[in-house]
Amino acid sequence: MILNLTPHPIRLYAAEREDGSDDLEPHLREVIAPETVPARLATIQVSSGMWPELIEFGHAQNLPPTRDGYQYIVSLVVALALADRRSDLLVPYREVRNSTGTVIGCRSLAQPV
Repeated sequence: MILNLTPHPIRLYAAEREDGSDDLEPHLREVIAPETVPARLATIQVSSGMWPELIEFGHAQNLPPTRDGYQYIVSLVVALALADRRSDLLVPYREVRNSTGTVIGCRSLAQPV
């Protein structure tokens, strides 16, 4: 089972989906709705009033423990922070973009290693 722990739906498209269209339907294979609470990395503000601000990224929040048969779609920053400890985290990969270049989906999911 794959659960979406990002704050938005994940649209999975077939490989032949081309970029540049605002129509969300062509070659759409599946939409994975987000769970109620997204997984995030905790942040600690190290400095304020400086540019750039210094931020320390901490532990993942709202990420369930590893469970047999479950994989979780998370943001790339969460997956990279835990890549050496979790093999159940997936990220959107091979993005699909609309006519203005905004990401509207992906062609596959990947496991950062």
